[in-house]
Amino acid sequence: MITLKKQWLVPTLILLMSSTPLLAAEDEKPRGLPAEVVKVETSTLTHTLKAVGTLEARESVIIRPEQNGLINKILFKESQPANKGDVLFELNADSYHAEVAQAQARVSLSLNEYKRAEKLLTRRVGSENDRDSALAQLRVDEAQLEVARTLLRKMTIKAPFNGVIGLRNVGPGDYVSAGQDLVQLSDIGQMKVEFSLPETVLGQIKNGQTVSLLVAAYPDSPFSGEIYAISPTIDSRSHSVKVKARIDNETGQLRPGLFATINVSLGADDNALLVPEEAIIPNNNTFLVMRMDENNTVAMVPVTLGVRQSGQVQILTGLQAGDVIVTAGHMKLRPGMPITPLFPKPQNTAQQEG
Repeated sequence: MITLKKQWLVPTLILLMSSTPLLAAEDEKPRGLPAEVVKVETSTLTHTLKAVGTLEARESVIIRPEQNGLINKILFKESQPANKGDVLFELNADSYHAEVAQAQARVSLSLNEYKRAEKLLTRRVGSENDRDSALAQLRVDEAQLEVARTLLRKMTIKAPFNGVIGLRNVGPGDYVSAGQDLVQLSDIGQMKVEFSLPETVLGQIKNGQTVSLLVAAYPDSPFSGEIYAISPTIDSRSHSVKVKARIDNETGQLRPGLFATINVSLGADDNALLVPEEAIIPNNNTFLVMRMDENNTVAMVPVTLGVRQSGQVQILTGLQAGDVIVTAGHMKLRPGMPITPLFPKPQNTAQQEG
């Protein structure tokens, strides 16, 4: 009986010992080097151009007198708004009032002379020549009266448009000369900015196109505006075109002279393929990416690049949505090698999409 038991146990042990290594061999699969990968997906790509410029007031003028004179009154407060037609300065006009009175007296005398000549001609006592001479003198005196009144009006300096008064350069009692700078008036209810764009985008810009603007004084508050003028000529040296845009400034935050960064929107592509810049491998005059297949092996794929934006690159040809590409670990990999893909964490993905 003992012999029989040994005969039965030996084959059983042999079977167990031979089957165990076979199961282990089936479970073991070769694992490649770890590599960070991302899945290529379509997203919206907004095509924008960046430019720089300096803000200008919609209208700005230096108030200057047309005639010499002594300042009698200053009728505004600095840095305060003024309406069109408001009196800003009154110059001493005593001599001009006297000239107006003198011219009025001459006109009155000439008018009487003309009426007398007209009556004499009606009675057939006077001549047409006397009547015409009197009329001509009347017209000359009336013109001189109008000149005197014009010079008198110029001694009162008014605001030519609505705006904000700057800091004055003179005070009451100052004697000013014609053309001397008195104060600046600026209309800042709406701002203007001039900037240059490459000639290659001339066909993509037009009047009414939206622009976004940032200034250092308000880095977190973009201002919106629109293009209203495009230069009809191209700068032959820089091969660029000058563009002007209007920026709303109802809050009065923007001021003339501020340096600004302008973003011009050229449209959007809703099905753009964007990949991280680190996935691109330069190769002489071409660009490659490492794409992973269904067997977790990598292959080099030539691609055509589009625009770069916020650390990402647009892929025009070579990839399609759903492809998985390597973003880190290229130096250790060769075409055909297996890899262990490491996908980014969800929060990182969210940051990249944002």
